[in-house]
Formats: sequence, structure tokens, C-alpha cells
Amino acid sequence: MVMKAVSSRITKPLPVGAVLVCADNSGAKEIQIISVRGYKGKRRTKPSAGVASFVNCRVVKGNEKVRHEVHKAVIIRQRKEYRRPDGTRIRFEDNAAVLVNEKFEPKGSIIKGPVAREVVERYPALGKIASMVV
Repeated sequence: MVMKAVSSRITKPLPVGAVLVCADNSGAKEIQIISVRGYKGKRRTKPSAGVASFVNCRVVKGNEKVRHEVHKAVIIRQRKEYRRPDGTRIRFEDNAAVLVNEKFEPKGSIIKGPVAREVVERYPALGKIASMVV
């Protein structure tokens, strides 16, 4: 499945190994990035992800049902600011992600906190359950 391009120039501040808050009600509390899907980079450089990136992750804290297995996730918030086409810069209070399946449909039924507009552009299914889009 091909992902749509994102309009903003997003900095990618979350390397492999970064721990994020899981912002949905799928049972996970904290997740750790294992790999970044579709990342093409330089040799000996850690792959890194930003808002609207699709990553493989493992659950560090949470329900026993979701721990000890690899999940797919989409990053919905990042602390590092990034620039939008109109010149504004945006940043969030925390780094957060949402667990999704292979078709980019969320595993949880609600998302806690704001979701970046770039995420909803790329993954419309996440916009449907988001409580707030910024």
C-alpha cells in the first residue's frame, strides 16, 4: 500500500530505540521504535522517524496481551518543532504514536490528545477517531 506524500517538511528527531507514549486504548502504554518502514538512509546512520512516519515497534509497558511481540505504529506527535508550508512552526508536549494494522487502520477505538494535521492527510482512518486535529 502506497503512502501519500506529506505537505510539510518534517524533521525526523526519533531514532531507532526511542521510547514513545502510546496515545490510544489498544492496551499499550509505552512503545519503543525497532525500525522505520520505508527508510532509505546513509551507511552507519541510525534510521530516524518523525510525525506521520510508519514504524515497527515493541511494547515496553502495557497490557500483557500486547507485550513481547512486534507491532506497527504511526507517529502522531513529536517534541521537536517542524515547519509547515505557510511558514508556521509546530511542536507538541510529548512524542506519541498509535498502533495500527497493515492497512493503517487503528487497533484502538480512541486517540488521547491532539493529532498532527500531516498524519490525517496521510492516514485518513486515524483522523476519524482523533479527538483533536492540530
